[in-house]
Amino acid sequence: MAADPLTPAISDRICRHMNDDHSDAVLRYAHHYGGLTSATAATMTGVTAEAMTLEVNGETVSIPFDHTLTDSEDAHRTLVGMLRTMPAGAEQGEP
Repeated sequence: MAADPLTPAISDRICRHMNDDHSDAVLRYAHHYGGLTSATAATMTGVTAEAMTLEVNGETVSIPFDHTLTDSEDAHRTLVGMLRTMPAGAEQGEP
């Protein structure tokens, strides 16, 4: 089965999944990659080929990926990889 292209509908699906099932991971992205260590909640609002967008304390934060994503499977691998490269500490949820 081929992976889905990274369309706005797929971005919405990824965001919904991350916010519903992995909100702890979204907050960790804000802490580690966004530098917002005092954030207590974060919501993923978009995923493009270049970056994820988070809403953190009323502020929009863009976190770039280390490469241009090709499809939904690449997005999944990249989001998981970003979690795995963070220093140990807070509980890790795998997207």
